Amino acid sequence: MAGSSFGNIFKITTWGESHGKALGVVVDGCPAGLLLCEEDIQRYLDRRKPGTSSITTQRKEDDRVEILSGIFEGKTTGTPISMMVRNTSQISKDYGNIATCYRPGHADYTFDQKYGFRDYRGGGRSSGRETIGRVAAGAIAAKLLSEMGVTVQAYTRSIGPIEADLTDFDEKAILETPTAMPDRTANEKAVLYLEEARKRTESVGGCMECRVTGLPAGIGDPVFEKLDANLAKAIMSIGAVKAVEIGDGHTVSSRFGSENNDAFRMKDGQVVKSTNHAGGVLGGISDGDVLLLRAYVKPTPSIYLSQQTVNQNGEEIDLMIQGRHDPVIVPRAVVVMECMTAITVLDAMMLNMTSRAEYLVNFYLRN
Repeated sequence: MAGSSFGNIFKITTWGESHGKALGVVVDGCPAGLLLCEEDIQRYLDRRKPGTSSITTQRKEDDRVEILSGIFEGKTTGTPISMMVRNTSQISKDYGNIATCYRPGHADYTFDQKYGFRDYRGGGRSSGRETIGRVAAGAIAAKLLSEMGVTVQAYTRSIGPIEADLTDFDEKAILETPTAMPDRTANEKAVLYLEEARKRTESVGGCMECRVTGLPAGIGDPVFEKLDANLAKAIMSIGAVKAVEIGDGHTVSSRFGSENNDAFRMKDGQVVKSTNHAGGVLGGISDGDVLLLRAYVKPTPSIYLSQQTVNQNGEEIDLMIQGRHDPVIVPRAVVVMECMTAITVLDAMMLNMTSRAEYLVNFYLRN
């Protein structure tokens, strides 16, 4: 299988399946000397693990990370960092009735068409549990970015029709509410909405948003390595994400240029913008403003309702899906978006070290 690696210098390769023995990631390109321990990774994994509230799947997994290589005496060594999380609560028999048919909204049919074979237990590589490796790698990227004064923060903007009020942004609520919303009132409404959907054995979609602050101007490359293009690829690679926006996104299509352009001005001797419709990126390169992106997530395709499908013999059948599933994917996917953003931004910053001769000359002259 191709396509399990992401990044140029800070490069990650995820491995494992939903119902296999374990899942994990190999991180290549992390510089030596970064203080790192398993708890740094675990804090992020705890935000995406199942069974933490009534609005997540009740599959019980500790999701304890084990760092297998690349760390010595509490610091990164510059060699590949391999991390693993063991599966302990898989119930493969729940998926026996889909072994020979295709679940609507899932990758069963496309996987079969590509490989002529699929692991039907929880979706195999297409399962949301694959994101464990992304989160583990992203925790490292986020820690390294924080050393440079760059902060990456994602949160739930909306669940179904319930949208967070961002005018009174409550940062603590992101980690303290089951919805990961920065608005406690909206969180309460969203939980009630999800409970009603659950009673109807339905699932719900939503929107995630991510902000990157402290990112200097000049990160990213024109043409094929644009920062916004690579971010779009990174976020679209998360299962169930169906659309990505940078800045004001699709709303710019209905404006005049005079309304959409961000005016430049001077503040404390620095070039700044009066507005941020562009979302912190111009020409594929960061402009020094807050980098803002959002992702739209479809409803969980596994629902406890009879659905029409076909089996491998081409027969039309009705299917009732078994197993334990999230009524909404968004709250647990927020940290995945945060981590994929961190990986992409860090990789772009590392690539930027070669954009000017003076960067190399000054670095090696000092050393």
